Amino acid sequence: MIDINRYTLANGLRVVHHEDNTTQMVALNLLYDVGARDEAPEHTGFAHLFEHLMFGGSINVPDYDAPVQNAGGENNAWTNNDITNYYITLPRQNAETGFWLESDRMLSLDFNPRSLEVQRQVVIEEFKQRNLNQPYGDASHLLRDLAYKVHPYRWPTIGKEIDHIAQATMEEVKDFFFRFYAPDNAILAVTGHITFEDTVAMAEKWFGPIPRRHVRPRSLPKEPRQTEERRLSVERNVPVDALYMAFHICDRNHPDYYAFDMMSDLLCNGRSSRFIQHLVQEKQLFNNIDAYISGSIDDGLFHITGKPAPGVTLEEAEAAVWQELRLLAETDVEEEELEKVKNRYESEQIFNNLNYLNVATNLAYFELTGKAEDINGEVEKYRAVTAGQIKQAAQQTFVHENCSVLYYKAKTSAN
Repeated sequence: MIDINRYTLANGLRVVHHEDNTTQMVALNLLYDVGARDEAPEHTGFAHLFEHLMFGGSINVPDYDAPVQNAGGENNAWTNNDITNYYITLPRQNAETGFWLESDRMLSLDFNPRSLEVQRQVVIEEFKQRNLNQPYGDASHLLRDLAYKVHPYRWPTIGKEIDHIAQATMEEVKDFFFRFYAPDNAILAVTGHITFEDTVAMAEKWFGPIPRRHVRPRSLPKEPRQTEERRLSVERNVPVDALYMAFHICDRNHPDYYAFDMMSDLLCNGRSSRFIQHLVQEKQLFNNIDAYISGSIDDGLFHITGKPAPGVTLEEAEAAVWQELRLLAETDVEEEELEKVKNRYESEQIFNNLNYLNVATNLAYFELTGKAEDINGEVEKYRAVTAGQIKQAAQQTFVHENCSVLYYKAKTSAN
């Protein structure tokens, strides 16, 4: 059981805290409730650009990294379609440095043309390396665009097109910052060797003076139910063919979320999982295959991706996947098989929450999706999933009219 304290500043910043005196370190995890889903279709990639811009200097601190290193700390950030997450770890005696640095970034960035140009080029280069010049790099763009028609999940975090970042103006960047990077749109999780009283005092001292920005409520279009199979076939300069399949599933807070997460493990987590046993080892139809859920806050996707073995066509590989999915939908999972997945998840959760930084990251996320205390009930929610629930969810989900299929063909192959 993780003991949690909470406090909300007058400007709307939510603070959640867990004291852990087994470490001499402190972690600050600052989660902003903004991701790629909050971008306009003609201005994508902004949340990811800001992940970089936030390290380019703030209004009173020209160089973010130098004070962190001088204080013996480490920091990083990541963005996805739902959130932007920043974290910093510091020795306990230097914890206040983290409050100072994060609050100054929230107050205002140093909006100068040089910083924007430097970070713009970094992001453009990342786009090129990861999505244009890397084998299978555009698969995410293609599959998202196939599966989503109206919801902003239809583009990845990096952005829809490189031009959206290349042409971003300083005014557009400033507008995006002051709309979303605000105390009333953020959650600060503090864990490690620090008392709740010290946490509140430092939060008030450094974040308290930042004005509330009255962030507008999010209003996103709901993705309509998919009613027919969608297919796309492309040819690229890649070594082997690849199969991508995506099925629409529920949102993060739906009870079936846990069933889908467990289904992905049943199919493809470990040597005894069904895809690995049946399709890789026994039938030798795939060289590798994976199944996973997007885990997104709004309605997400159940992904299946794999590379067929030499001589196996994409059609044969896809047919074999469908056979396994039908089995999941038509027969109850054996209790022993289900228990193995539940035990693995429970041990992963326990191990994950031994680390003070992981706890900070998780507390901030659970506070966003519900309340931080939900972290203590996650294992029970997985434990409560039944074979019948998995079977029913599989029956409703793994149907052709709910599927988007991408055939990613190698130009040198016979097809």
